[in-house]
Amino acid sequence: MRLPALLVTVFAVMSLAFTVHAETYKSPQALIKALYAYDVEKADFSLPSVYSPFLSKGLNVMFKKEREFLGDDQVGALDFDPVINGQDGAATNLKIGKPVILKDKAELEVTFTNGEPVRLHYKLVRENGGWKVDDIAKLQGEYPWSVRKLLTYE
Repeated sequence: MRLPALLVTVFAVMSLAFTVHAETYKSPQALIKALYAYDVEKADFSLPSVYSPFLSKGLNVMFKKEREFLGDDQVGALDFDPVINGQDGAATNLKIGKPVILKDKAELEVTFTNGEPVRLHYKLVRENGGWKVDDIAKLQGEYPWSVRKLLTYE
């Protein structure tokens, strides 16, 4: 009887620890600016994604399920960095479009250069008083993609 109570307590403390360290972004633009300023080399690689602090609960769950399914030693559906639309490089000349906000959801486009011009579409949700990324998509070009679609195994 004591073990289940202990496990619930440990899980609650761990969840609280993650929440305390998660930044709250009051605007979609603040979230995207922080995302692109983030140093991935300093990320906590034990989290579902190197971008977990910026992601919605739902998107983090999808990354976690993929990691549990594949294990840490296998490459998943995302064999590239969706934030920069590539395996290498960096986003230069970043421009953040004006968000369209409907209640607790927002969408905006980001353009930058990473070897070539890139345009990404972001879907955001408001959670716990701040904005989080709920999907990233490249809608144009020969190979369009969406993080959520890539992480959905059917």
